[in-house]
Amino acid sequence: MPDSLQAKIRRRIRTSQRVLVATHVRPDGDAIGSLLGLGLALRQAGKSVQMLSSDGVPASYRHLPGSQDVIQRPEGDFDLTIVLDCSDPDRAGKNFNSYNPPDLNVDHHVTNLLFARLNLVDTTAVATAEILADNLAHWDLPMTPDVAAALLTGIITDTLGFRTSNMTPKALRWAANLMETGADLPDLYQRSLVVRSFEAMRFWAAGLARLEREGPIVWTTLSMADRQGTGYPGRDDADLINELSAITDAAVAIVFVEQPNGNVKVSWRAQPGIDVSAIALKFGGGGHPSAAGAEVEGSLDDVRQRILLETRQIVHEEITV
Repeated sequence: MPDSLQAKIRRRIRTSQRVLVATHVRPDGDAIGSLLGLGLALRQAGKSVQMLSSDGVPASYRHLPGSQDVIQRPEGDFDLTIVLDCSDPDRAGKNFNSYNPPDLNVDHHVTNLLFARLNLVDTTAVATAEILADNLAHWDLPMTPDVAAALLTGIITDTLGFRTSNMTPKALRWAANLMETGADLPDLYQRSLVVRSFEAMRFWAAGLARLEREGPIVWTTLSMADRQGTGYPGRDDADLINELSAITDAAVAIVFVEQPNGNVKVSWRAQPGIDVSAIALKFGGGGHPSAAGAEVEGSLDDVRQRILLETRQIVHEEITV
């Protein structure tokens, strides 16, 4: 990071008193881990902090200290607004819209639009939580056991347990450092990546029952009826996409999840060498070359046809090259 940017961020944090920290809709482990990690560190430094997740905290992260303080709608005025793990401002949700543009944007996605007054975007980081771990000390913020647990959760989940293709020695060293600070890696791993609710497993079953394959592409759909029938409370795919990415010889896996607003959430996972973030960007989404997402207007059938058409073209071009 340029020294000038580091100094500006440190100064903004030091001179602020009322801070709003927000993350993206349908939050994952990096979103919640980063939100809690930075939010708790700011509170330890004496700031008045509101931690915003428009969709709340998924059940698999409610064991983290501070999760009960996450709100879905901010109240009052702030002299510092921070967005975490969002590649574009809309990802923070409608409850954050009145605070755009934010003062600080911290993220690791290659599709980030650099939409804040200050943008700290490191695409070499495996998670936004890693960027925060790198910088808390520079910003004069403490690394407590609770902060360490939140940040380690972000690193664990965004690397699927240290096994994504962008994994680095630096991230592993941070995992060790956070453990030494007091984070319980085996427990966090178990709660974040292994344990699933009965309803989530039933939701998986609905998706697996209609799994399809066309050459190197595999996909499935999850409807609102599936969600209601299984009792799954979230608006995501319960991480089913990560299971589909393990299918032998599948270059790209896709899950289509019908949303209550009439849109469809699309998640891609790809093997190294295929850039699905380019497809996501075409549909107003973003992410990484091997893991991306978008929310697309239209019915399940319509969106599936459009997305598969674009994905076939990208896969064909990449494999041909």
